[in-house]
Amino acid sequence: MDMKRAILSLAFLFAAALTHAQLTLDECRRSAQENYPLVRRYGLIEKAREYDLSNAGKGYLPQFSLSGKATYQSDITQLPVEIPGVDIKTAPKDQYQVMLELQQTIWDGGDIRARKRLTRAASDVELEQQNVDMYALNDRVNQIFFGILLLDEQLKQNGLLQDDLKRTHKQVSDYIANGIASQSDLDAVSVELLNTRQHRIELEASRRAYMNMLSAFIGKEIPGSVSLQKPALEEMESAGVNNRPELRLFDARNEQLRVQEATLNARLMPRFGLFVQGAYGNPGLDMLKDEFNAYYMAGVRMVWNFGSLYTLKNDRRRIDNSRREIETGREVFLFNTRLQETGQHAGIVSMRRQMEDDDEIIRLRGNIRRAAEAKVENGTLTVTDMLREITNENLARQTKALHEVQLLMNLCQLKYTLNN
Repeated sequence: MDMKRAILSLAFLFAAALTHAQLTLDECRRSAQENYPLVRRYGLIEKAREYDLSNAGKGYLPQFSLSGKATYQSDITQLPVEIPGVDIKTAPKDQYQVMLELQQTIWDGGDIRARKRLTRAASDVELEQQNVDMYALNDRVNQIFFGILLLDEQLKQNGLLQDDLKRTHKQVSDYIANGIASQSDLDAVSVELLNTRQHRIELEASRRAYMNMLSAFIGKEIPGSVSLQKPALEEMESAGVNNRPELRLFDARNEQLRVQEATLNARLMPRFGLFVQGAYGNPGLDMLKDEFNAYYMAGVRMVWNFGSLYTLKNDRRRIDNSRREIETGREVFLFNTRLQETGQHAGIVSMRRQMEDDDEIIRLRGNIRRAAEAKVENGTLTVTDMLREITNENLARQTKALHEVQLLMNLCQLKYTLNN
């Protein structure tokens, strides 16, 4: 019995917690980052990096090759003298060979090390590009989140307006009983009340659509009892330092070019290695024996390819050109970011200045509305005029709520622009 009571108590507390649960903007962003399908690319990039580094490192392993050939030549090597009574054999014109060769790199001029560094640099570029793509997801979540907050404020003001209109409907009904108003006045109030209810239906449908989009982004169903927590103003303040992931992407691309330039130098170096050849063929190492023999050969080999010198200057020019393109892209990005920052700062200042008068406007509109109600009661003002003042007061409250959400949204957008 005690156990059942404890379970019921926990269930009640859990239900109460759900009823008052709130989703924050940071929670939505984190969930969206974890749920977005593109997040799987992080693991794929890391795996590709491991595979490429492993393949590059295998360049130091012994390399085996198997070859075979069968040839026929029009002439063969012969001794330029003839010895009477001595039959000097010569190699056959048809020759056969099967060879197994083992090669071991001793020094490759730094080519393998350069390829590893180039692999890491390319992987870093992919990783930073992934960070840029994932960061753009925050902006989409921001737009949906603040869109819902704005709809919540509109629904709240809609509810207040409905309460005012219901109260007015009762007042006008009393006025009719006292002969102060007519049925047409009551009908006018009823029409406004119906219009307000219709508008609420539209707002609720938009909110459901936005909540469905947010649920899709965060990968979980959001219960109807869960509300969104409005961020505090101090949380939205920006430090003013540009820390966008695009800047790290430009740095990674520059580093990749630097590694590519170092790789050009490695291509100019000689290569040293050991080799062992084992073969079976006719003729063998003794070219004067027309018979199949097995033989082997071992030694040290040096290869120095000067062909890369032909393209070295153009390769360096191409890298310099790519570096200038990256710097141009960085300057364009910073220029556009500064423009956005300037516009967003102006919007924030404008919102703050407008909000200074919002409370006073609401207070004055309230006074006007109450005066209109008194005039209607005294028979010196029509109900239609009073409804207009009620609507104006509601619009003033809506404007204040809109300014508050817009200020938060502008601050959040500035944080997104600068990533701080």
